[in-house]
Amino acid sequence: MYTIRWIIFSLLTISLQAQTTWIIDGSHSNVGFTVTHLVVSETSGRFNKFEGQVTAQKEDFSDAQVTIKIQVKSIDTNNERRDKHLVSEDFFFADQYPEITFISKSFQKIKDGEYLINGDLTMRGVTKPIELKARYKGQVKMGNNRIKAGWTAAGSLNRFDYGLKWNELMETGSMMVGETVQLQFNIELVTTTS
Repeated sequence: MYTIRWIIFSLLTISLQAQTTWIIDGSHSNVGFTVTHLVVSETSGRFNKFEGQVTAQKEDFSDAQVTIKIQVKSIDTNNERRDKHLVSEDFFFADQYPEITFISKSFQKIKDGEYLINGDLTMRGVTKPIELKARYKGQVKMGNNRIKAGWTAAGSLNRFDYGLKWNELMETGSMMVGETVQLQFNIELVTTTS
């Protein structure tokens, strides 16, 4: 009798602690940014190649761990000349530092659907902490028994902190390209197993 109870308890414990692994569905996700140009406007861009995963045991993701890798040379600002400059040594120096990575350190639920994600962002060989404000959009079960989940997240960084210091001054003394970069993640996750 004791053995049967122990087996049932063990199975329930394993079930409750089962970890779900999600991967980013790149065809339904995007990683973008905006930065001030000439003080009066915003220039936007995106990275077309990235991958990542989220692991969590709790259904509300409050214990989630996130890892994202972005390929620098996939940058796209709708201007080929500018993109070539951005991957050069003046900015990202992609030949030496081909990836931008984010690894979460905490995933805090603020209230239903709203989270703060703190982690380390590494770019051009420099690692700095960053905070992202995230919104959970919900889940949908697919016909193949996989589940999809939607997320958005946003944050900002000072590009000078990561060694992206190229700039030109205008006649007014203002910088042609702003220091602060706004990040935006629109992510669709999918479970890796049915």
